[in-house]
Amino acid sequence: MPPTTLLLTVLCATLDAGASSSEGLAPTATSEAGAAAAAAAVGDAGVPATSQDFFSRLGSAYWQDWTGTLPSAPEAPFRGDPPPVSNPPFPFDYWPYGGSPTIGAPNNSWTPLMAAIYGGSGGDAWKASGVRIYGWLAGGFNLSSSRASGFSNAPAAYYALPNTWMLDQFTLYIERKPDTVQTDHFDWGFRLAQLVGFDYRYTTMNGIFSNQLLVDNNHIGYDPVMFYVDLYFPVLAGFNIRIGRYISTPDIEAQLAPDNYSYSHSLLYTYDAYTQMGVLLTLKLDDHWLFQAGISAGNDIAPWVQNAGAQPTATLCVSYTWTQGKDNVYLCANSINNGQYGYNNVQAYYATWYHKFGDGPFHMATEAWFQYEDNVPSIFVPHNSALITGANGAWCGTGQTKCFAPEWAVVNYLEWKVTDHDALTWRNEFVDDIQGQRTGYQTQYFETMLGWAHWIGSTIIMRPEIRFERSFARPAYNNGTSQNQFVTAMDFIFKY
Repeated sequence: MPPTTLLLTVLCATLDAGASSSEGLAPTATSEAGAAAAAAAVGDAGVPATSQDFFSRLGSAYWQDWTGTLPSAPEAPFRGDPPPVSNPPFPFDYWPYGGSPTIGAPNNSWTPLMAAIYGGSGGDAWKASGVRIYGWLAGGFNLSSSRASGFSNAPAAYYALPNTWMLDQFTLYIERKPDTVQTDHFDWGFRLAQLVGFDYRYTTMNGIFSNQLLVDNNHIGYDPVMFYVDLYFPVLAGFNIRIGRYISTPDIEAQLAPDNYSYSHSLLYTYDAYTQMGVLLTLKLDDHWLFQAGISAGNDIAPWVQNAGAQPTATLCVSYTWTQGKDNVYLCANSINNGQYGYNNVQAYYATWYHKFGDGPFHMATEAWFQYEDNVPSIFVPHNSALITGANGAWCGTGQTKCFAPEWAVVNYLEWKVTDHDALTWRNEFVDDIQGQRTGYQTQYFETMLGWAHWIGSTIIMRPEIRFERSFARPAYNNGTSQNQFVTAMDFIFKY
């Protein structure tokens, strides 16, 4: 917690003096009005903005957000197909892809903190700079049929600890996003994202404060989960270069709490690659085609950690959108190298399809992947010195000291927009961990989850859910003593 606390203290001391604005978690239907709406929310609501102190402006911004009285503003321009869904009640309004800002989408997203800053004496300078500061506090609880000590809800995630409350994420973002709507000049951006909480266990990169997890196994930790720059060029329909540590490209789900349909994550996503450090190129040809290519040090490993398998790793993706944005297929070879056992060195191939059903309230998202590592050390060899800390071995056959360890999975989300602030989620998935290398158990899994997302304004999200899962070949839950697990859970997200 200290790195984030210190940074917040410094920022609060300069809130009325600085320079910043533009952009947010993702382009949102609530906030497509952009910076103008942010300023209006506290500056044009009956009281001149500069007549209030910072905390009064912040309180006014929250009140107007929660009561639906934020002043309206003109719709921000976008390029290409209109957004197929809306945020809220969904976590995005354009079908997501990783490694780049959404090219052609507006940057302007309203947050209470930036509204309060814009209303101060330096507000115009903040807007002109394009820099934004925001984040959230996310916590939740679960009641589980698993009762054993430790992480006995696993392989379910992120709530691996059963029957408890936990601080999932406290985040602080400082960022500037390039203007990718225009196609006539170069622009740039950056992001510095800090995360404190239980979920650091899933985002940690080997070589970056990783002893918290790999040596000490702390329940709560700190991770600088993203630090990168974006370089945007007006080539064809838009070309972006991202350099630094970024979220890996594929997946319906995301590491950061507000960017997900539900509180918990699918098993497919839990045992996936999370972040990479390198360079990723994203080229949008037109309203249909988008291509990505990159080079990194591997999945969740820094380039300098050679003893755990860091090596040049390629990423290749292609996206095709049709039916005026209502359908999208996103194919990714997320990590391509020699495929040998290493720290999360899975060779990972993904296919994701998003589909909106006409103009109605329903859409779905379906993802399938195949992953593998070769020459994975057997867990049945006593005191196997070939095992890497934090990297599972495999359930190899009799007499094998190493083996090929593949797995495949498919997950489907069915989404229903009930109101502008309420959505229902039904998730179903099947996972086959063929050699037990990902989950720690050689078995197949089925999981089904029903969840509800309720938004208060655009800054508070509550997501209750019920979830049932089963491991077929052997017990994998409750520390390997049960084949079935039932969990009811709920999280709360408070944005600033």
